[in-house]
Amino acid sequence: MKLIATLFFSIFFQFTFAQSTADYLTKIRTKEVELTAFFQQMPKGGDLHHHFSGSIYAEPLLAKAIKEDFYVNLETMDVSKSKGIRGNWSLFSSLEKEGKLKAYQQKILETWSVKDYNGSVPSDDLFFDSFDKFFTTLDGSFPNGLLELKNRAIAENLSYIETQLSTIPHDLDLADLKLYDKQLREAAVSKDEKKVFKLLEEIFNSIEKKNAQSYAKDFNQNFVAKLHHDLKIDDKQFTMRYQNFVLRFMEPVDLFTNLVIAFISADSSDLIAGVNIVSPEDGATSMQDYWLHMVFFKYCHTKFPNVKYTLHAGELTLGLVQPEDLTWHINAAVHIAGANRIGHGVAIAYEKNSYELLRYMSKNDIPIEINLVSNEFILKVKENRHPFSLYKQFDVPIVISTDDAGILRTNITEQFVLLAKRYPEVSYEDIKKYVYNSINYSFIKEKSVKKQLIKDLDQRFKTFEDSISKL
Repeated sequence: MKLIATLFFSIFFQFTFAQSTADYLTKIRTKEVELTAFFQQMPKGGDLHHHFSGSIYAEPLLAKAIKEDFYVNLETMDVSKSKGIRGNWSLFSSLEKEGKLKAYQQKILETWSVKDYNGSVPSDDLFFDSFDKFFTTLDGSFPNGLLELKNRAIAENLSYIETQLSTIPHDLDLADLKLYDKQLREAAVSKDEKKVFKLLEEIFNSIEKKNAQSYAKDFNQNFVAKLHHDLKIDDKQFTMRYQNFVLRFMEPVDLFTNLVIAFISADSSDLIAGVNIVSPEDGATSMQDYWLHMVFFKYCHTKFPNVKYTLHAGELTLGLVQPEDLTWHINAAVHIAGANRIGHGVAIAYEKNSYELLRYMSKNDIPIEINLVSNEFILKVKENRHPFSLYKQFDVPIVISTDDAGILRTNITEQFVLLAKRYPEVSYEDIKKYVYNSINYSFIKEKSVKKQLIKDLDQRFKTFEDSISKL
């Protein structure tokens, strides 16, 4: 009888006084080490704003360049398989013989990423310039890179990544279409959408005749699917899908051609989840052609209505561009392009009729991809200058993501640590909702895959919350 009573009170105590996960988070709210341990173990769902090339840490890319004895520009830290025409170039093997390799390794890591950043160059320049410096090391690095990302995700209890993997190469001869560049830009000046659509129809018909579909097919089958299946990326612990993307700085016809091929690719493969557009939003061509790019997406949607797309929009802040340029990019991405998700959206407070836009995004389930570390380093926007609280106030669906974890020397755990530390109004239930949002608002096409990820997330949270109750 005494034993039964002891067991009863033990069970009663356990269920009555067990610590809730929400209470524990409140207790450690201002303690970064405890927050890190908490969020390292917490299930984090998916990372939906993720660039493959910027998410690989610099160390393995540099190791490859050294092993294969690339040339390095001793002023800029660019690397290449062949000696460049301008600048002072040296083989890595020569640096090693001269006893200089270690010093240059450190310089390269500081140029290819934010490691030991000291403010000697503008942060946005360091970030965006880094891609070209290590670009040649990516050739042949996709298998190791994808496995690096997968293994890191599993270690962080992240179950899904939707990565922007690569542009789609093609060698279409577009010389006969170059006259359209001027015509498209002239139509854009007067915001003549009807005229732009007419021109795009002509270009679309021409590139179809040039067999644009073959490039999409080759990319899907011989690059993405081969990598994905050969590496056994999907398993019980982890799932990955891919976004095609185009580059904002290209001339209109070149960009539109790439966009059409990207849409064809996404329309014909379950592994290609959607389409995106990248490169600095404040670049000269990006700013000049921004409206035109939004119409490009709108046009492609008429041809491929089942393809989803998320757009980098409003990755701007006061001082980076003229004030009037802060007032319309997110609006255009939502209302003209018809984006399914918005990436960054930092300039939302400056947008014309921003409250109406926020209500529209909330009502129409258009999530915002929040990238706290990225916005802090590139734009110098953080804490109460960051619009996170504004999106939360208007109940816009929120997902938390990394952007370019390798260059930024961060991970998905740090994003949640900053979120909890900087925004005390965010409850554990809010954070949990953001995690589920990252699966529910993903572009995964197969319903069964998404359903299984949600089911898996339920179990992961149960395990996690049980472990917290015992602390």
